[in-house]
Amino acid sequence: MQYVVHMSKLIEIFCSCDDFCLLIKKCQQTQLSNSPYRKPTREPELSESEMMTIVIFYHLSGFKCFEYYYQQLIIKGSLKSYFPKAVSYERFVALMPRCIPLIYLYTILCRCGQKTDIYYADSKKLPVCDNRRIHQNRVFADCADRGKSSTGWFYGFKLFLIVNQYGQVMRCQLRPASKADNNYEWMLKFFKGLKGKLFTDKGFISSKAFEELYSNGLKMITGIRRNMKNKLVDMQEKLLHKKRGMIESVNDILMTVCDIDHTRHRSPLNFIVNLFAGVAAYTFLDKLPSIFSKKFAVGNP
Repeated sequence: MQYVVHMSKLIEIFCSCDDFCLLIKKCQQTQLSNSPYRKPTREPELSESEMMTIVIFYHLSGFKCFEYYYQQLIIKGSLKSYFPKAVSYERFVALMPRCIPLIYLYTILCRCGQKTDIYYADSKKLPVCDNRRIHQNRVFADCADRGKSSTGWFYGFKLFLIVNQYGQVMRCQLRPASKADNNYEWMLKFFKGLKGKLFTDKGFISSKAFEELYSNGLKMITGIRRNMKNKLVDMQEKLLHKKRGMIESVNDILMTVCDIDHTRHRSPLNFIVNLFAGVAAYTFLDKLPSIFSKKFAVGNP
């Protein structure tokens, strides 16, 4: 029975990705028709929507090794009939960077939840290696850096997430580990367009950003430090802030079920592909963490 559920999920992912790729292709053809440059005519054997489906479905398959997943399921196993023109594993890994723009746009445009009036924001560390091997790391030497979280120092990146009260991902962004959570200019861009109440931790405290966001219709509610006084938070907002553990559950699912947090990457580009593919895979889960018991289906904004 579990096998049937997986197959239905695979078809659901492919249909969603294929519809998105057809829309992107239509927009590209419109732009290329007005371009003086030569138009590409060669079509790859493995379509972009099939590549997106393979990468996203990996994060729901339960496998922890992409090479074993691809060779055992796509090349030799039960998914071979679904991808008859699948290329070798080495060739597929070389083609994966081509999916970066598509998977990123697909995640932030097609898999975001519906806008509500209650949001939770948090940052999650994404270390790329153990601290004892920082000087030996060559894969991320030009892009990763050191940062500090509540659990200590690490080397890698930060993933910033915003979810609504139903556990749906509203926005996600990857930033260097050394960047502060309460950067004024970045906060205005990241939270732009949201209305209602936003619950965060103490790392997002910024009086200047709070005033600007509040004037635009978004009230940011953070934890209270020892030297701060509670002046603008009522009892209902206190209770909602105590439910902030929901976004920790989202991070836990992304880390354990969708497997976005590991140190086995051998390419920064494929690291980005797997990261946003894991976030997209999370949106296909049948049940998401929520502060309410009511089931809320994932839909487009």
